[in-house]
Amino acid sequence: MSTPSFAVEFTRVRKTYGSRAAVKDISFSIRPGEFFSLLGPSGCGKSTTLRMIAGFEQPDEGGGEVRLNGKLVNHLRPYERDLGMVFQSYALFPHLTVARNIAFGLEQRGVPRAQIGDRVKKAMDLVQLDGTTFGDRLPPALSGGQRQRVALARALVVEPPILLLDEPLGALDLKLRKQMQQELKELNKRLGITFVYVTHDQEEALTMSDRIAVMADARIAQVGSPAEIYERPRTPFVARFIGESNFLEGDIVADAGGRLTVRHPAGTFTVPTPPGGVVGTRIHVALRPERLLLPDGDAAVEGDNSLPATISHVIYRGEMLHVRVAVAGGGELVVATRNEGQLRRPMAYKPGDAVRVWWHAEDVQVLEADPT
Repeated sequence: MSTPSFAVEFTRVRKTYGSRAAVKDISFSIRPGEFFSLLGPSGCGKSTTLRMIAGFEQPDEGGGEVRLNGKLVNHLRPYERDLGMVFQSYALFPHLTVARNIAFGLEQRGVPRAQIGDRVKKAMDLVQLDGTTFGDRLPPALSGGQRQRVALARALVVEPPILLLDEPLGALDLKLRKQMQQELKELNKRLGITFVYVTHDQEEALTMSDRIAVMADARIAQVGSPAEIYERPRTPFVARFIGESNFLEGDIVADAGGRLTVRHPAGTFTVPTPPGGVVGTRIHVALRPERLLLPDGDAAVEGDNSLPATISHVIYRGEMLHVRVAVAGGGELVVATRNEGQLRRPMAYKPGDAVRVWWHAEDVQVLEADPT
């Protein structure tokens, strides 16, 4: 029997609650062993999507197909889907010891008692919990990070081919959250299990994921690798939600074969010709702050494009400086530049100084309209 091409497949899946659409005709696929994140703000549909994979929710009647490892599962119950799940609240049994919590799924599946102890120990080792120290403790006696590890061990002990994680790190402090991000990524690669991870944290998704589905207003706005999502956002929503972006718009006034000339109130600039770019139409583009350049004193700047501007604020952010500039003709851009040491080598500019902001045409992303 051949191995299915995809661990998870959604084909035009729709889910409504009364008159409200929670998910609108979404389609995507996840490869076996992939770390795949569903990323978006509250209410965008990411948790509903995860719950439809788990079987806690079903698509509308006639509202598309959900397949797991090639099998249609629209009407299968959660326990029939052979999945593991880590909940945001951990959902541990407070009256059971750590070892019994982890063993629970094995007991429900009828695993022989003689095998359970060894499998529980291996699961605790995977998540770096010492069985001798923690096995007999109750969940209320554990820290947040320890409870998170128990929940993860409980999901992994049944050896699921697909593991669902619903914002499991949200209750942890920053340092522990970053540590657990790395550990989850390493577990994914070591075990070869497909991870489907829900989060609203952009950095978390960029750090851990092989691919990301960015969701907005119950739809998928873009699917791609972290680099594709960050460096080539398709829509204004994706450009705003993932990191910081600057936005410019203007009218296309010339097409020089591979490059368009765009007229902005402050001047003209060029962009690579996108599909559908036609002289006489309006165009919207995004530029990441770190792709913008300011000349350092009298040093020359290499760049294809520039606009005149006036420095309005210099914001100190430790390793980076964010320089806000007002562009001639209206609008503001943020330039992110490396801090070379403000005590030793302070920035040459101050608010009110006139400058030119430079960038390379290839660093511009031409945007599509947000879906309606």
